[in-house]
Amino acid sequence: MNTELVRDYLLGLQQRIISGLERLDGQPFITDGWQREPGGRLEGDGLTRLIEMGGLFERGGCNFSHVKGRVLPPSATQHRPELAGAPFEAMGVSLVLHPHNPFVPTVHMNVRMFAALPADREPVVWFGGGMDLTPYYGFERDAQHFHRTCRSALEPHGPELYPRFKSWCDEYFFLKHRNEPRGIGGVFFDDYAEGGFDAAFGMMQSVGDAFLPAYAPIVERRQGLAYGERERDFQAYRRGRYVEFNLVFDRGTLFGLQSGGRTESILMSMPPLVKWRYDWKPEEGTPEARLYSDFLRPRDWADETATHLWL
Repeated sequence: MNTELVRDYLLGLQQRIISGLERLDGQPFITDGWQREPGGRLEGDGLTRLIEMGGLFERGGCNFSHVKGRVLPPSATQHRPELAGAPFEAMGVSLVLHPHNPFVPTVHMNVRMFAALPADREPVVWFGGGMDLTPYYGFERDAQHFHRTCRSALEPHGPELYPRFKSWCDEYFFLKHRNEPRGIGGVFFDDYAEGGFDAAFGMMQSVGDAFLPAYAPIVERRQGLAYGERERDFQAYRRGRYVEFNLVFDRGTLFGLQSGGRTESILMSMPPLVKWRYDWKPEEGTPEARLYSDFLRPRDWADETATHLWL
C-alpha cells in the first residue's frame, strides 16, 4: 500500500481540475488549507478549494482530504462488517459544482481510497468514487457525451466495468422516498480492489482524469443560453432533491459527519439557493415536464443516437 503515491495523484488531480474550472469561470477559487492536531478522534489534513458567486458557478468546491481515525464509522463498514471497530486511513478528492445558469447541469465527482488497519491482519485497502450529472433542463447530446466519456475512461480496465458501474450509479443516486433518480447518472463504484492495489488504483485514476473531458464541453455549450425567473425557480426547486439525497443517503456525507470531519468542507456540496413546494408537478408539455418524462429514468445514454440533433 503506497499511500504517498495516492496522495500525490489526488493533490495533482485537484489542481488540474481547479485550473480547468477557473478557465471556465473566469474567477479564482479560494484556498483554505486545514490540519487536525495529532491525538484526537480524527487527525490529518486537507485542502478546500471553493468558489461562491463566480462568473459561471454560483457555488462550487473541490476538496482534498487525508485523514486517519481510531474507528471506522458505520457508513464505511456496511458492506464489510468484519472490519467494524478497526482504525482507518482515508483520502480523496470530492467536488460539487452548482452553476448560475439552469441550462448548465450540476455535477458531482469523487475519487477516494480507504484503508482499514485491523490489528490482527494486513491492511484492507479499497477504492471508490465516480461522477454523475444532474441537469435541470435535459439535453440528449449532453447526456450522451457524459456517459460516453465515462465509458471510454473505463474501457482499458475491462469492457464490463462501464455497464456495471453505470447500473450501480443509477441505483445509488436514487431518492427512494421520492421514487425518482437524482439526475441522469454516470458511473459509481465502491469497495473496489479487483486486480490488486495497482490495478484498482489505475482504474480510479482513469475516472478522476475523465472528469474535465466529461463536463467542460457541456458547460461550454450551455453557459451562454438565456434564462429567466421561470428557469431559475425550477432550478431552485430541483436543487431541493440534491439536498435531500446528500443529507439522507450519501455515504460520503454520512462518513464525514459520523467520523467527526470538518463540517464546512463536508457541506460545501449544498447549493446556495433552494426551494421546496408542497405536492408540485410541472405542467404537461413543458421543458420542466420533459425532464421527468425523458431524463429522470434509466437510459442507455452511451449507445443512443440523439433524436433532436439541435439539442
